Amino acid sequence: MRSTDPTGDLDPGRGNQAGTGLRLRGRDREIAAVREALVTVRAGRGACVVVEGAPGVGKSRLLAELDERAQRCGFDVVSVRADEFDQYAAGAALQSVLQASDGSARAAAAVNDQRLWLLDTIADALEERAQRAPVLVLVDDAQWADPATLFALRTLPGRLAVSRILWVLAVRSEAERPTVARVREDLERLGARWLTLGPLPQQELENIAADILEARPSPHLARMLRGVAGNPFLAIELVRYFPDADAVKEKASAAGRLYRDIPVGFRQSVAARLEQLPEDAVRLLQIGSVLGREFDFGTAARMLGRQVGSLLSGVEAALNAGLLAAEGPRLAFRHDLLRQAVHENLPPAVRTALHREAAESLRATGARSAEVAWHVVMAGGPVDDDAVASLHTAVRELSSTAPDAAADFAQRIAGLLPPRDRRRVSLLTDAAEYLGRTRRVHEALDLVDAALSDGLEPLQEANLRLVAAEIHQAAGDDAAAMTHLQEALDLPALPSDLRALLLKTQATGHVYLGNITAAEQTDTGLVAASYRSHDPAVVVSVMVFQSQTFFYRGRLARALELAEAATARAYTEPTVPYLRPPRIPALWLAIVLTTTDRLADTERVLREGQHEAEALGLGWSLPHWHARRACALLEQGALDDAAVEAEAGLAVADELEITQPNPLARSVLALVEIRRGDLARARDHLRAAEAGSGTNAQRYGLWVALARACLADAEGRDKAAAAALTGSFEDNEPTRLLALPPSHWPGIVRIALRGEEPSVAQAVSGALRTLTARDDSQEIIAAVRAHVDGLIHSDRRALTSAITSYRSTGRRLALAAACEDLGELMSTSVDTAQAIRCLEEAGQLALASGALRDHERIRRRLRQLGVRAGAARHDTVSSPGWGSLTQSERKLIPLVVDGLTNRAIADRLHVSVHTVNTHMRHIFTKLGINTRVELTRLAVERGDIADGAE
Repeated sequence: MRSTDPTGDLDPGRGNQAGTGLRLRGRDREIAAVREALVTVRAGRGACVVVEGAPGVGKSRLLAELDERAQRCGFDVVSVRADEFDQYAAGAALQSVLQASDGSARAAAAVNDQRLWLLDTIADALEERAQRAPVLVLVDDAQWADPATLFALRTLPGRLAVSRILWVLAVRSEAERPTVARVREDLERLGARWLTLGPLPQQELENIAADILEARPSPHLARMLRGVAGNPFLAIELVRYFPDADAVKEKASAAGRLYRDIPVGFRQSVAARLEQLPEDAVRLLQIGSVLGREFDFGTAARMLGRQVGSLLSGVEAALNAGLLAAEGPRLAFRHDLLRQAVHENLPPAVRTALHREAAESLRATGARSAEVAWHVVMAGGPVDDDAVASLHTAVRELSSTAPDAAADFAQRIAGLLPPRDRRRVSLLTDAAEYLGRTRRVHEALDLVDAALSDGLEPLQEANLRLVAAEIHQAAGDDAAAMTHLQEALDLPALPSDLRALLLKTQATGHVYLGNITAAEQTDTGLVAASYRSHDPAVVVSVMVFQSQTFFYRGRLARALELAEAATARAYTEPTVPYLRPPRIPALWLAIVLTTTDRLADTERVLREGQHEAEALGLGWSLPHWHARRACALLEQGALDDAAVEAEAGLAVADELEITQPNPLARSVLALVEIRRGDLARARDHLRAAEAGSGTNAQRYGLWVALARACLADAEGRDKAAAAALTGSFEDNEPTRLLALPPSHWPGIVRIALRGEEPSVAQAVSGALRTLTARDDSQEIIAAVRAHVDGLIHSDRRALTSAITSYRSTGRRLALAAACEDLGELMSTSVDTAQAIRCLEEAGQLALASGALRDHERIRRRLRQLGVRAGAARHDTVSSPGWGSLTQSERKLIPLVVDGLTNRAIADRLHVSVHTVNTHMRHIFTKLGINTRVELTRLAVERGDIADGAE
């Protein structure tokens, strides 16, 4: 941590030497831009600046200037500088720097997906620092940064936009790395300030020469400076080491021509300088150029076959020549252009051989797999088994924090191997699996198809088809998944453990497709064998499977018993949480609880399970937790909080680039907006849900169909609303009905009757009779059955019974609907007093839930019955001003005033930090502010800082 006097000024005329001894020339526009960014951040709002330019144009120099200026005015500076082999590094340099300077460390989660854990760790550290002082995050040579740091740079500037953090990246303009391009795109979308450093004018180059020489350059030197194409680093090198320059006059004239991004004249000038050095220094520099900008002296000595002590004179000569620097435990080239020039002067065959030797030497000494991998890639093929093993290790390490980068790396390595090589197939299988964790699902499946066309061995094909099936299941296309699984199971001589895994995945696919009979038939002894397993993950997995089949058969008590047992065992076994196919017992338990009389327990299970998932780093599961929490809150009638959870789930999925829970979250948002009365937003959410629902009608399609029907109903299109339900709810088996929580079932019947589709209404009634015949232990099921009977038969007594039962279930909107239905039925009688009482209760419940459209509809009906009703007082998300804040949002404000970070607020309120982030975005939007400082000022001015502080 580096910070000084917070009252330091930002005058662009001060401190512009930045420890280099030379004044920064020709960058007044850029200095003004970074000064403006510093002012913005010091005022309480985050900002981002990207400095782009060619090598040597002065990016690092500008960052050094900014570093000094920020320290002087009280910023806490976090600085990262990347090297070429960091491209394959598994960790996050940004996280390491933060932990090292804080003296603290958060243990890495021992699971396959650490992306969210990584983001949260970095975000928490930066947010805590930003509470104490404004923070400057500098990342130099970002084109080489490790994938995890690039992932953080793509994501956190947006998440932490209201924190006092200035993000500054320096990147080479010619960088072609795909992950760097995505960082550019995301930062542009966030409104980052782009500073492109172009060539300096001739006059500024002459001013730089004058700063070095302490005199104006001679006409001859001035003419030579024209040959450096406006590059300040090359100008400095020319003036410092060839002030007379007769020997390089011809070379300098060629400086503007490029060879592999290195000016030809500069390469020649470096070669000329090497000619003046002793042989030991030259050989050390050549080997060092192969090892990297920073390199270990001992490794270089081993590659030269020399003792370290025998090279001391060579080191001294290279240091004195200004080619190397000895800052820290490793030697380093003073600028990467110097290293590149030495490297490019080596014959290509020599470079290749030296990189291969470097890989072997580093692997033998236990160096970082990222360094070994970089050298193997630089050397190209052929690749021996030891090298492939090292590369495979590097890929797997990288996959936990950057699966897309790991997939790209695996494919690059596979390209070094011959077709049908078993090692190549293994790498491509891994690449497909890693891409399947991201939005690049189509690329993953294309990769599978291409690999399968090569004619694989049965074991290789089965493993690849299993990966393809899991990708399809994650994307919601269970039909395609089942095709791959069956073709894999038809292959001969599969190992028993792989065959069991294929069968388990197939059984789960049948459950997802709603074909419970097929799921049960898949058993063939699998369940009994699983219970005998010594692997607790296998036992828990079969418990979840049995719970699912019992649940969709309508045996809710037994399903709940198994789900609770699986969850309890999972919490005591550290190897269980990550099950294949991916699922978490507690998440399934929450789904079961939402359908039973224990709805109140759902919140506890979701809260504890989500906290556990965050602690373990199960990033892929977080969108599911939020989506299911949204479903439970919708079932309770808490529309505002349901919407926040759904939005938080979408935000996390967007950060992690996962699409799986998108249709569920979008469907919930559509249903919420329909109840609120914002049909335009509901249409947008429905379109997004339809686009993401794939072909799976069991997990997502029924939610989408419900949202589609409810929207058409709200728009007065009765026939279209009923038609949206046909094909989804025309089965007397309760399987498909149970895919939705019970409070939605009467609405399906109401829409069907209104749209003259009695077969759907009768099918729902029949499914409820089947359900209660198999398990009559749940009062909520009896209440819904009475409600449905009341609608179908216009039965007041049944509706009254439903209302009585609903009062103890914690389902506010279900109770409101039953009251409204009874009120409507009774409004045709001569004495409308009882009807009015029912409608007034329904209206109050709808308003308390945030269902403004329902409330307005009920008010209109009451006016028709002669009742004068007041205006609604519940504010919606879209309403501006302090009065529009929800109760949950108001709870956050005192904690913000107290200076708590979003993580600390989340811990205090027992919610996810992503829920807090979403609440904060809503608060800022409603109040028209951008910073915590403004929110604190408003709260203090209003004296409204005690609400919900407990």
